[in-house]
Amino acid sequence: MKNLIAFFEIPAVDFQRAIDFYESVLDLELTIFEYEHEKMACFVEDGQTMGAIASVPDFNPSAGGVLVHFRCKSIEESIRRARKKGGEVVIPKTRIESDYKGHFAVCTDSEGNRFGLYMDR
Repeated sequence: MKNLIAFFEIPAVDFQRAIDFYESVLDLELTIFEYEHEKMACFVEDGQTMGAIASVPDFNPSAGGVLVHFRCKSIEESIRRARKKGGEVVIPKTRIESDYKGHFAVCTDSEGNRFGLYMDR
């Protein structure tokens, strides 16, 4: 397998607030699609959709669900942006000790979902 993750979805109650949160924290622009009963704001990398913020009936945010880690240039800057947009830090920037693989942090987003930040050494 080249890439183990095929796709991820992050639930949102307030779709626009969630878009604003992730675009700000990750310093990127999401591609938005709206269908009859579903809205998606997609994370696109090298022309491939990797995941999306989803506004779908009965798909609700959860602090105890799946944890997706996003690569970032600076964990400190991403945490600052997350706090500015209503997110909170659950686990502060932490060094990954096994073979020093870099650093990670865990935060909550504007919807109450947990998400991770990852930075190479």
